Amino acid sequence: MSTVHETQDVLLLRAVELDAADPLAGYRDHFVGTDTDLSYLDGNSLGRPLKRTVTDISAFIQDSWGGRLIRGWDEDWLQLPEAIGDQLGRAVLGAAPGQTIIADSTTVVLYKLIRAALAAVKDPARTEIVLDTDNFPTDRYLLEGIAQEEGLTLRWIDADPAAGVTVDQVTAALGPATAVVVLSQVAYRSGFLADLPAITSAVHDAGALVVWDLCHSAGSVELQLDDAGVDFAAGCTYKYLNGGPGSPAFAYVNARHLPALNQPIWGWMGRKDAFEMASGYEAAPGIRSFLSGTPAIFGMIAMQGTLDLIEEAGMKALREKSRKLTAFALELHDAWLAPADVLLATPRDPDQRGSHITVDHPDFREMTAELWEQDVIPDFRAPHGIRIGLSPLSTSFAEVYRGVAAIRDLLARP
Repeated sequence: MSTVHETQDVLLLRAVELDAADPLAGYRDHFVGTDTDLSYLDGNSLGRPLKRTVTDISAFIQDSWGGRLIRGWDEDWLQLPEAIGDQLGRAVLGAAPGQTIIADSTTVVLYKLIRAALAAVKDPARTEIVLDTDNFPTDRYLLEGIAQEEGLTLRWIDADPAAGVTVDQVTAALGPATAVVVLSQVAYRSGFLADLPAITSAVHDAGALVVWDLCHSAGSVELQLDDAGVDFAAGCTYKYLNGGPGSPAFAYVNARHLPALNQPIWGWMGRKDAFEMASGYEAAPGIRSFLSGTPAIFGMIAMQGTLDLIEEAGMKALREKSRKLTAFALELHDAWLAPADVLLATPRDPDQRGSHITVDHPDFREMTAELWEQDVIPDFRAPHGIRIGLSPLSTSFAEVYRGVAAIRDLLARP
């Protein structure tokens, strides 16, 4: 028993020391609810709101929407998708201006990107789409539907749910029939971090195009989409970018593709001079052609605060803290959870790990609800995994300690 207490004391002291040495510790105070003992381990599903967002939304309702009314579209709102897209590209994606826009839900954005990528492939012999068996369900469902629509063949990479898709696996799946490859940079289940530059290069060497899903990496992993030559990318903004429930996703289209871009959902907001209301569709120039319907202004306002913080802190610092947070979570797992027959389903190599870890145990489905009742909030992923999602700006090491300790205590019950 004394050994257990000694280990607990050592790990608690380590959490305190890590927080004291954390250069980003002060950013935690910007978020609502971080002054409580609640342990929030689900920032990779829904990020905490910023305190600033309360003021920003209130001011928008009172002054912009309430004060300017319909005039707000001409004065500011119509340009927000591109303006915030450029800030996102600059702060998070490693993308030059004019290539990123805030648009629809992730599902709709991915549909547009995939269809645009297929349209950009001019070789009629390229009839295959490469994807993996453990990609997020939306990605898989979309591709099944698109393949059916277009009479294409899906070539599946058999991905290990406890790992992810490697360069070798992608290379082996590529061939003269490959048109488009669709992958997630960070696996939603295991947290495996795919080698985006190397995979992108391999896809291009095979004469195909790549669409990256960045939902679990934007805001937690350093990205250089332009330098890597990425063709297309999409991601949500309610995880590490704190845009709020259902906030609109972003689309990245490399500038080399924009002049010939042909996205499939033609709407009034993506037309040249939307308010002309003319007959016939003429796409707006550049990335704006990727819009379809009226932009979701509320979600964009909410994410502005986080983008400002990221620009101030820098993605390099965020990535370094992410690595330390997940490393500490692994320490806690090894000390407390592994002896209770919990299995780690995340790579130990920090270069192959995003900002969450997954641990598996047969009792975790029922246990998750009990943890929530105790204000310890991870999320459950079938069949029996708990994901511990760690958002660099808002998560403390003491918070991780409290959360994993609660899991340990439930596992120790007779």
